[in-house]
Amino acid sequence: MKRTNFVKMGTSLSAVLLLAACGNAPTDEGTGEESAEGSSGSVQVDGSSTVFPIMEGVAEEFSIENPQARATIGVSGTGGGMEKFIAGETDITNASRPMKEEEAQMLEEAGIEYTEFKLALDGLSVVVHPDNDWVDYLTLDELESIWLEESDVETWADVRDGWPDEEILLFSPGTDSGTYDYFDEVILDGEQIDREASLSEDDNILVQGVQGSEHALAYFGYAYYLENQDTVKIVPIENSEGEIVEPTSETVQNGTYEPLSRPLYFYVNNASVQENDTVYEFAKYTLEMAGEMAEEVGYVPLEEAEYEESLETLESLR
Repeated sequence: MKRTNFVKMGTSLSAVLLLAACGNAPTDEGTGEESAEGSSGSVQVDGSSTVFPIMEGVAEEFSIENPQARATIGVSGTGGGMEKFIAGETDITNASRPMKEEEAQMLEEAGIEYTEFKLALDGLSVVVHPDNDWVDYLTLDELESIWLEESDVETWADVRDGWPDEEILLFSPGTDSGTYDYFDEVILDGEQIDREASLSEDDNILVQGVQGSEHALAYFGYAYYLENQDTVKIVPIENSEGEIVEPTSETVQNGTYEPLSRPLYFYVNNASVQENDTVYEFAKYTLEMAGEMAEEVGYVPLEEAEYEESLETLESLR
């Protein structure tokens, strides 16, 4: 399999990968009947920018095997993707956090039944400029103090004695991002980021922010760090056991990179799976390819047994 490259999304929050054919017809216009060249219907996917590299790669390979099918992959962030899923505008939504209770409630009210699937594991990565030669690691308390206004931390010197007396420039995923929600929960104990920071659902904007200043700090998914590791520097984190750990496939898989290791998800509309063959085939193909594609783009695959169990669950929806 060829290595899948990231699509550089610039400043657009509605970047879309449209494969195999033009147009953006909703999937309920057809049932996705099978042809000699595979599926010929369409599937609408949206959600997390963190999950996007996996889904981009899956969609590219799916379109090769099913040239008459249309797979539209949007990037609205986890929260934005959930809104579209609840509105019945998409068949599948990607998420870098579990579905919230209020989202599940709104789906119930809308009469939409869904199923959750895990895709892979991610190590949320804290990064600085490569010329930053003073940060050797950060503790969880230091991370919290950097992002909470009430801590009175404004400069690097406020974090630790001997560090530069220079303002920390902060870059964070936007509030529609599951990465924002996860960081908010495990680092800030549910408190919102309430200091001046540049927020964006586009992880490439965050990367560019760190590339632009040696006093910058950002966090985003591990795959985006790997894609840009020549121009940003990873910051090891002291975990709850006092170990200094940076995200790698091994530390994410074995749980030592905590609490910043997390699962990645996708959710399917059960009715779409039952009524639209293309949605079913795409979801099946995603689960079959997820481990390999996760590894390709820099995430950590699940155990094979988990994918097999998920495939059985998907089949049961039919």
